[in-house]
Amino acid sequence: MPPLARRNLFHDKIRFSVTLTGIVFSVVLIVVELGLFVGFTTATSGIIDHARADLWIVSEHTPYIEQGTPFSERKLYQALTVEGVATANKYIVRFASWKVPDGAEEGIQVVGFDPYSGVGGPWNVVEGNVEDLKTADAIMVDEIYKKKLGVTRAGEIFEINGRRARVVGFTRGIRAFTTTPYVFTSFKNAQAYARLNEDQTLFILVNAAPGADVKKLQRSLQARLTDVDVLTREQFSALTRFYWMFTTGAGIAVLIAAMLGLVVGVVVVAQTIYATTMDHIREFGTLKAMGAANSYIYRVIITQAGISAVLGYAVAMVVSAFIVHASASGGAAIQTPWQMMAGIFFLSLAMCIGAALVSVNKVRHLDPAMVFKG
Repeated sequence: MPPLARRNLFHDKIRFSVTLTGIVFSVVLIVVELGLFVGFTTATSGIIDHARADLWIVSEHTPYIEQGTPFSERKLYQALTVEGVATANKYIVRFASWKVPDGAEEGIQVVGFDPYSGVGGPWNVVEGNVEDLKTADAIMVDEIYKKKLGVTRAGEIFEINGRRARVVGFTRGIRAFTTTPYVFTSFKNAQAYARLNEDQTLFILVNAAPGADVKKLQRSLQARLTDVDVLTREQFSALTRFYWMFTTGAGIAVLIAAMLGLVVGVVVVAQTIYATTMDHIREFGTLKAMGAANSYIYRVIITQAGISAVLGYAVAMVVSAFIVHASASGGAAIQTPWQMMAGIFFLSLAMCIGAALVSVNKVRHLDPAMVFKG
């Protein structure tokens, strides 16, 4: 690393601060936009991804989880006769109406599962136990939606579609993509809340026996059952994500925002690094007049860009951590998986070095005599 690069970079602290600020702003913008995009896609299929089921039996042509259509629960017993099936559980995800204490009504999504198996039940439980949902009228909600639903503590009584509901616990971080929170309860309670016939279900969650081939089991179930689709967890998750991402305008809007954030970030970093390099053009001319080789000047410029990228990324991560933490208590979560953060680091490095390489062009054709001109 040429010592001149460090000296040149830190000599004018104000100029360096401006450069660093531009990089930090750009990286934070990219983190927030991409993090919102990841959070959005995760929320759309969160229930499916956490259900711990190998296969989903759904009514034919179901486009996404919120659009399930009732079918006879007899298909559950038919599924259990298929070789390779270890367990099969009825499951409900359906919209309902929640009455808040002031008499107003809020939309919710009732999630009914078998509390004895736990398949499809709540996760990240921070108060109460899943076993508490075995009792009559027991429900769990996420603490994010306490204010929205008018809930202050466990034990409170509310109404769902005119029926009694008692809060027995809370989860943390289970967001619904729509504005309607998930409310977990037993399958039997959910049937009543969703006004579903006793002999109907919306989904059947199947787990394969140890050693069974899931794909083969999927084909066997599809051949055995009529008027339904048998989907793997990954297939149903992808269907749901695709619907919200590309069929609705909301997904496209988030995707465009993420792309714009990326483009704006790249442009700001490129402009900042390019301007910083051009501010030192006379110094580089002096070096050439003193006999410095172009390769040495290139190393100085690229090293400066690399240092700026690393320091800018480090500061941006600190700022981003505060923003991500603040979003945890809101309706729209910013998710930052390590793969994305690693990618953003290399992107920051590439942006800074790329901008520096553009300015190298100027240095290559720089006339050393310019330092002697007024």
